[in-house]
Amino acid sequence: MMHKEILLVEDNPDDVELTRIAFREAKIANALTVVSDGAEALDYLFARGAHAGRNPAELPSIVLLDLNLPKVNGREVLQAIRANEATKTLPVVVLTTSAEPFDVETSYALGVNSYIQKPVDFEQFVWAVKQVGLYWLVLNHPRTGG
Repeated sequence: MMHKEILLVEDNPDDVELTRIAFREAKIANALTVVSDGAEALDYLFARGAHAGRNPAELPSIVLLDLNLPKVNGREVLQAIRANEATKTLPVVVLTTSAEPFDVETSYALGVNSYIQKPVDFEQFVWAVKQVGLYWLVLNHPRTGG
């Protein structure tokens, strides 16, 4: 079975590294593609700009999305994903430090599948990432077709 990649949209290099370690420790074999801002995330998903050579039909199995991003913020990325026919059912999990009720409510209103506050503690972070991987990459049955 081919493991589809995971798209991580995260501008903090430390959080990127922690996520890599957490996935390794969780024995999640999916490749991790990292983009550091919302504009690049959209270019990647819609195969344009620097990612124009990519096959737009090959979507990641899941998008891990930080909310506080440069250029285009996470809410705008989520809005664009949900507004596009090709990506509207793509699983998106917000992984952010914010526990602001506004951010949580807005994310769900825009169609996020899950909202996880990043734990500051590394062990908790590894545990959270393992749960995300287990659920979205192993247990969840994604919709097929449109």
